[in-house]
Amino acid sequence: MLELNYWFFVLLVNFLVLLFILNIILFKPLLKVFKEREDTVKGSLDSARQMTVKKETAIEDMKRDFASAGLKARAIFEELRAQGLERQKEAVLKAGQEGAGLTEEARQTLRQEAEKARKALRADVERFSDEIVRKLVKV
Repeated sequence: MLELNYWFFVLLVNFLVLLFILNIILFKPLLKVFKEREDTVKGSLDSARQMTVKKETAIEDMKRDFASAGLKARAIFEELRAQGLERQKEAVLKAGQEGAGLTEEARQTLRQEAEKARKALRADVERFSDEIVRKLVKV
């Protein structure tokens, strides 16, 4: 059977005192450190989740902004293209009109030169015919 002598009580008191002292000196501070560490990890995880949500939201906003900017750029490009085509048509029309004007001027100049040449040839023809008639009459 179990004997309960005074050493058992001494060891029991020693164990309880040591347990009380270790609780104050070691266990409570360790539990406090563990609790703080757990709170820090939870806070970091929550912060990381919030940052992930913000990142996803920012990415979606950026995608929407890029899509919107792409549509605006396409509209501006089409507008500028239409303006360029209109200016090209105007330039071609103006060049055609200028070409027609230059052609008409050239025709007028040619007609005038042809008329001058005809007049000069008529004068020469009359002179040559007079000369021919004189030579024939002399013969």
